[in-house]
Amino acid sequence: MSLNFLLGSNKVNSTLKEFVRNASKKTGGSTQNTNCKVKPKRRGWKVQDGHFVQAGHMLATQRTPRFHPGLNVGFGRNGTIFAMEPGKVVVTCEKFEPNWDHTWVQRIYGGREQQTILKKYYNIVPEPQHQRFKLVDEI
Repeated sequence: MSLNFLLGSNKVNSTLKEFVRNASKKTGGSTQNTNCKVKPKRRGWKVQDGHFVQAGHMLATQRTPRFHPGLNVGFGRNGTIFAMEPGKVVVTCEKFEPNWDHTWVQRIYGGREQQTILKKYYNIVPEPQHQRFKLVDEI
């Protein structure tokens, strides 16, 4: 007698199918998230209070307006604050008077109408010019 006749032909095929197992994990592969090292942007103060800078020197880089431009200081499109004239850097903390009717101001400073809001301003105090010119009367 054959083995299929004793066990039943349908039963042998079904038991073999039950023991077939597929792989559930990849073998020998590496993970996909290995390169997660994000380069730091190095934002913040570049020049501190009291230092001397040349025209065009970067004073601070920022993503949102944390520092504001003051006297002889420019404001770049990406939030960079830079010197427009050579001179000494002075950082001041000044009172900020926003337009309370503006919707953006209401969203950011809502509930602080009675409080004093202070902001940090970068200023450049230029060097005094030399007094070596001699004026001559025109004839």
